[in-house]
Amino acid sequence: MNLTGKENTTIEIILCFNEALNQGNVDGMMNLMSEDCIFENTSPAPDGSRYQGKTSVRLFWEQFFKASQNPKIEMEEIFACGDHAVMRWVYTWQDGTGTAFHIRGVDVYLIRDGRIAQKLSYVKG
Repeated sequence: MNLTGKENTTIEIILCFNEALNQGNVDGMMNLMSEDCIFENTSPAPDGSRYQGKTSVRLFWEQFFKASQNPKIEMEEIFACGDHAVMRWVYTWQDGTGTAFHIRGVDVYLIRDGRIAQKLSYVKG
């Protein structure tokens, strides 16, 4: 399958976001999100929490990284159709005691004007 330029750009933006996430680089992550971005977290079940706007999303990630050490998101699969993309992933981290954890999930993205406008996260279980 050949990707169009738009689909390549969509995937590249997401890969850059994941690189920043793996470094715990909130500034890098937020530079890739739109001013009116929406992030839907996987917790609490069943619907997760919704954060809207850069200020709210930034605060979530800053608090998240305080409780999550050695964060790593590993992409299992990604595909795009225009400005929309779906990524299947495994996320691993350690808590403050060094205990390792992981979850598997899917993110559904909307890219607008070269920025992530929506990142909707879902997990197994």
